[in-house]
Amino acid sequence: MKKQSSLLKSINLLLIPLALFGLIQLFTYSFNKEEEDKLHRSKMEEEYQIFSLRPPSEIMFAGEKVPLEEPEVYERLDREIHSNTYFHSNTILYFKKANRWFPVIEPILKENGIPDDFKYLALIESGLQNIVSPAGAAGYWQFMKATGKEYGLEINGEVDERYHIEKATKAACHYLKDAYDLYGDWALVAASYNAGKGRISSELERQKAGSYFDLLLVEETGRYVFRILAVKNIFENPQKYGFNIRKADLYSALDYKTVTVDSTITSFADFAKQHNISYKILKHFNPWLRESYLNNSSKTSYEIKLPTNSNYELN
Repeated sequence: MKKQSSLLKSINLLLIPLALFGLIQLFTYSFNKEEEDKLHRSKMEEEYQIFSLRPPSEIMFAGEKVPLEEPEVYERLDREIHSNTYFHSNTILYFKKANRWFPVIEPILKENGIPDDFKYLALIESGLQNIVSPAGAAGYWQFMKATGKEYGLEINGEVDERYHIEKATKAACHYLKDAYDLYGDWALVAASYNAGKGRISSELERQKAGSYFDLLLVEETGRYVFRILAVKNIFENPQKYGFNIRKADLYSALDYKTVTVDSTITSFADFAKQHNISYKILKHFNPWLRESYLNNSSKTSYEIKLPTNSNYELN
């Protein structure tokens, strides 16, 4: 019994310092964590700041004055400036992609007599990506199939020119000119691009209004022109809204040559390989080619872009 009692005492003597050591460690950890949290909060308060923004006192859209003196109009622009400024990743990608595609879009708009501000319409429509909306609108300018065909785009199983930026931009210009002939007001033209000419015309009649800024519209169309205005304002004043965009980070133009094709191509994978590029890169430069082949029974002449940058070539 004495031996057992002595053994228990020895164990207790060992456990006491271990327990004390554990308490000290726990206290130290707790203290260090408090200090770390305090330092983190301090740094966050000093370095991470979110500011309320002030819209411009005056802004134009396509040469037409926006009535910002009306509180409701001012607040709608205010909302979109905050939404687009603080959606950082999306807006930074806008800058990157615009550097590649605005130089393609701008001369086509100018050639067709469309105000330069409409390049921002394409930007908010698609983010300058070849996306498809839930409703089926496709490409940089988000044409529905029927509207695209109405404005001269070839759309079938093999070729879909909604994905061809030059041809889609020309088609968009024709739509915008038709809408301007109807309304004589560029803000209404932009709204009709979102809602359709029929809807805008019926709302103008129903509400006895003469301006986009006087119309009560569904939320998407009601915000639409203000999104264009907000992005335009951010692009024209990037540093004012906290965007420090280095030229080196912007996407450069695609350098290419074209080859004319007026016959069947049985395999674009083989065609690409013949030109020392991958099938993926061929489709990257020509997203309007929707299949892996081209029957081309009508013998239409197509211009296919091929990269001139050797970085795209197969090893």
